[in-house]
Amino acid sequence: MADGLAAVTLAMVKRGDGVPSDEQLRLAFRWGIVPANAGEDPPADLKAAYDWLTTMDRPLGDVAGAAVFEDVLYRLGYKLDGTPAAGDTYRRRRRALNTALEHAVVAGDLSGNPLQRARRKYVGSNDVVDRRVLVNALQARQLLAAVSYVGSWDRCRGRRLVAFYAVLYYAGLRPAEAVGLRWSDCHLPETDWGTLTLWETRPVSGKQWTDSGERHDRRGLKARESTKDRPVPIPPVLVGILEAHRKVFGTAEEGRVFGNERGGVVGSSTYWRVWEEARKYGLPPERVASPLAGRPYDLRHACITRWLNAGVPIAEVARRVGNSPEVIQRRYHGCIDGHEEAANAKIAKALEEEGDSL
Repeated sequence: MADGLAAVTLAMVKRGDGVPSDEQLRLAFRWGIVPANAGEDPPADLKAAYDWLTTMDRPLGDVAGAAVFEDVLYRLGYKLDGTPAAGDTYRRRRRALNTALEHAVVAGDLSGNPLQRARRKYVGSNDVVDRRVLVNALQARQLLAAVSYVGSWDRCRGRRLVAFYAVLYYAGLRPAEAVGLRWSDCHLPETDWGTLTLWETRPVSGKQWTDSGERHDRRGLKARESTKDRPVPIPPVLVGILEAHRKVFGTAEEGRVFGNERGGVVGSSTYWRVWEEARKYGLPPERVASPLAGRPYDLRHACITRWLNAGVPIAEVARRVGNSPEVIQRRYHGCIDGHEEAANAKIAKALEEEGDSL
């Protein structure tokens, strides 16, 4: 949100002699909206840009004007060097701006949200999952095994994260959901399937952005009310992995399943570094340079794709992973095997029937 509003701010300041560079203006804006910086003087290298922002800013009502609003839309879709921003970046910026404008309408500062009247810019299909990132079952097992070899054996840097990646691959959790998972959320029977009941997500926000001063924010599940949970059935193989993890590493602070060496919250930088090292151990050299499982999140993609290819209805997949059926259909339609062959067979049958009728 800070990045999106910082980009738009470039259209909401007046230009003139001595105006600082766009880069400095954006940096000054991002510094100025950090809650911890309230009442503080800006750093010396940002003072000129901060002063310009706070004295040469346009009245909010100017956003409804055609010229200013056109510049606002441009800032949403382009980077500072004039090249188009990625599709995800554009959508994220637009959501942030829309939230701010809706707030302005509720507060009585704007009579209407001009963004609602603007046609969405077409952006490419960056939202579609790339099949090249998807691992098969053998590759996934090899990567999970490789994780255990990362770091020294006594410090267990990789071993304590094997089950973390496993819940992404076998249960389709988001990394932030896995970080917040507690043992009280886990039903792990000795035989048969278990269940993970998700309540909380712990995304990384940075200490300066959270009210608690913690690096990991505390939020409800994505696209759900804060009091709503999401039960996810898990196969026996994952039940076994979690039980083995508990026997070796016990319980982290606050009853969490996963913790760092001190029992604290697992940082995103930690599970990213371990994964990058594990790929070098678990994949052939030519595959390491490829997009295959390039991010921990790609394990979730592989899980969702596996369920879809197994014939699980889209609505049920969406329920388990916390997305809407529309999102699952849009993002994974290119990853479902057999659809082209099935469609070809139906068309061929229709052509045969047409031939018989002639």
